[in-house]
Amino acid sequence: MSNFWQLWHQSALTSVGLFWMAFWAFGLGYAISAMIQVFVTREKMRQTMGESGAKSVALGTLFGFISSSCSFAALSATRALFAKGAGLIPALAFLLASTNLVIELGIVISLFLSWQFVVGEYVGGLLLILLMWLLVHLTGSDKLIQSAREKAREAQSGPDHGDQEKPSPLTEKASWRKVAMKYLMEWQMVWKDVTIGFTVAGIIAVFAPDRFFHALFPGAGNSSVGFLDILLQALIGPLAAFFTFIGSMGNIPLAAVLFSHGVSFAGVMAFIFSDLVVLPVLRIQAQYYGWKFALYVLAIFLLVLVVSALLLHYAFDLLGWLPSSSLIGELSERQYFAIDYTLAINLLLIGVTLHCLYLHWQHADSHSHDHGDSSLSERILWWLSMLAYCWLGIGLLLGLLR
Repeated sequence: MSNFWQLWHQSALTSVGLFWMAFWAFGLGYAISAMIQVFVTREKMRQTMGESGAKSVALGTLFGFISSSCSFAALSATRALFAKGAGLIPALAFLLASTNLVIELGIVISLFLSWQFVVGEYVGGLLLILLMWLLVHLTGSDKLIQSAREKAREAQSGPDHGDQEKPSPLTEKASWRKVAMKYLMEWQMVWKDVTIGFTVAGIIAVFAPDRFFHALFPGAGNSSVGFLDILLQALIGPLAAFFTFIGSMGNIPLAAVLFSHGVSFAGVMAFIFSDLVVLPVLRIQAQYYGWKFALYVLAIFLLVLVVSALLLHYAFDLLGWLPSSSLIGELSERQYFAIDYTLAINLLLIGVTLHCLYLHWQHADSHSHDHGDSSLSERILWWLSMLAYCWLGIGLLLGLLR
């Protein structure tokens, strides 16, 4: 029994250490995202994103990149663009780019995995968009698309608070106050996913034996893996992600756990790409556009992410770029806390976050908005987050009581 308490403490310490290691990446990414949201308007996007064509898709991808955000915010922005007249393919390109071609996601991946996964994330993001473009062009139904647009317009109730008529001036204090609010909103949208994701990653890293991963992912841990096993791993990655409530940022430490236990590059990339095929996203898409269209988009995304993961795996294999799991080692054995650049940058960003909170509290009366979500999935996430904090708190205390 004493071994269980020791593992519990090690699990909690691993989860907190993983988050400490990644905090500066989150903070820096959200700060950049907040500035872009304040100083770049969406109105220009709506005017320039047409119905179809290479230019519209390229613009949708570019606007998605500069509007990088969590999956749920990206869904709302995509609905707004689609309802305002953007074509389906440019709108989906915007959605895929805003969740995969993400600055902070690349930084976090580089911290937990290796440069190959960073390259895979960005090249794969472009592959997702190109394959989606091809599939929707071949299979899209005008009647289905028009019906979805009408439902999106019905769901688009009230003004889009994320939109502005013109960019905010860089020299005004009010503009930087808006940046602070957007920065906090970014954290507000992802804190539950991040809490659960890092907690689960610590638990799996410490408690789950190798045989668990070998049973779940055929061929995991083998030095030579055939095409069938690679394909199955690429299919199981999104299937495992589908039933989670965790977004892409929370999934990265889990992806590192999978890779450290021998899951292939294709399987891990498919898992990372799966942030738009999870159950809560499907439910939100159905609310926006109807179930028929939501299932159509789900099928498109599942197919393109599996194909993209396989193409990346074999292209990297051909180039001799496939990473080895020995590069990252066991997450539970890393040294997370030290006097180094991570400590310095984290302290700086903690100061930035506290200043943003001060500005929020200072202007709470005149600038308060309810950004909460009372949906079932959000309530489940909230309670799971509270359980995660209890698990982490008790686990850390166990180390002091030993």
